[in-house]
Amino acid sequence: MIIEGKKEVLEVLRMPEAQFEAEVAPEAAKLRDERKDGSLLAMAMLGYDNICKNQCLYCGMRASNSGVKRYRLAPEDVIASARMASENGFHHIFLVSGEDPKYGFDNLLHIVEAIHGMGMHQSLACGEYSLEQYRELKSAGAEEYVMKFEMSDEETFNRLNPSTNFKKRMSAIESVKASGMRLASGNIVGFPGQGLDQLAEDILLMKKLDISWAPVIPYMPAQNTPLAAEGGVGDLLTNRKEIALLRLMMPDVNITAQQPGKDLRNGLADPEGNRDAILSGANVLFCDLLPDALAKNFRVIDNRNVSGTEHLYQIAELTGLALSF
Repeated sequence: MIIEGKKEVLEVLRMPEAQFEAEVAPEAAKLRDERKDGSLLAMAMLGYDNICKNQCLYCGMRASNSGVKRYRLAPEDVIASARMASENGFHHIFLVSGEDPKYGFDNLLHIVEAIHGMGMHQSLACGEYSLEQYRELKSAGAEEYVMKFEMSDEETFNRLNPSTNFKKRMSAIESVKASGMRLASGNIVGFPGQGLDQLAEDILLMKKLDISWAPVIPYMPAQNTPLAAEGGVGDLLTNRKEIALLRLMMPDVNITAQQPGKDLRNGLADPEGNRDAILSGANVLFCDLLPDALAKNFRVIDNRNVSGTEHLYQIAELTGLALSF
């Protein structure tokens, strides 16, 4: 199947489920197996700081959400967690945080340099910085930076992200690319008010940006956030259609397979949700390094539930694919 533009993207997004399951998902999964050697990429993940200055209307860690117990891991604790992950066979770590001005950029550089010395691949998602700072992170050993545009419609972005704006976000995205790091970026699927036309534009923007990883998930309402009052969970089938489209449009891209299922209490470790995403072309799974007491407060969304390695092996067995650490 060739997806050349918005017309073809919308055809898939509007496609009946049975047709998608029979024609599109199998082709995307086959292409994933060809390009990823029939394996799933397992990343260690560490949310090292849940303090955030921003007021994004959809994020559970927004600054005014008093229901979240805040924490900030010391650099040496972050490094120790990465070392433990390395000793347990992980070769790739994803460091993610809220936008915390008081963490200290020098501390982040120290962490990246130390982990680089362990020989681990590093992906970071730590917020908007300057081009020079992104270049410093690249020099320290960071290889990939996650800077999501969230939604490609400027007016919608500015409403839902009042602490920044669309032009500033896109400038940060271009700075990541200019730094020499790979760009990971993507959208939120099915947030209240999003239509298929807007979703198609999101997908085309990911293609235009030539991303290395699409960390996309459906919208999941977070407690004590304004957007949660506007509507419920994004459509899971539509999310799977986006995964398949991204695989067909960008055969080598990494795509998050850690996806919810119908029972949201299972969070992103839902076996059915993970399996369905993989059957649609996704390939990336996570193991959260945070202890449970802290993990429950890294609440961009509620009920992430991706701690430990047991679920990684469960999903590998369920799908018949190997794990690549």
